[in-house]
Amino acid sequence: MPPEVQLLLAQGAMQKAAALLAEHAELLAGEMDAGVLLDEGGPEALRLFAAAVRATNGDGWVTVGNA
Repeated sequence: MPPEVQLLLAQGAMQKAAALLAEHAELLAGEMDAGVLLDEGGPEALRLFAAAVRATNGDGWVTVGNA
């Protein structure tokens, strides 16, 4: 596989991983808000983390393949 394709695939995988991390942070924050998990200031921190991940990755995400 050419290096350019490998790079695109790796970038796409990292962007999907970042989106998944942000989504899970939001889900955990919701669980804490609902009282399912112990809240020690976590929801706000998780939402901040999710926002930072999304802001860092921006809207310039590419979709490459189905990996």
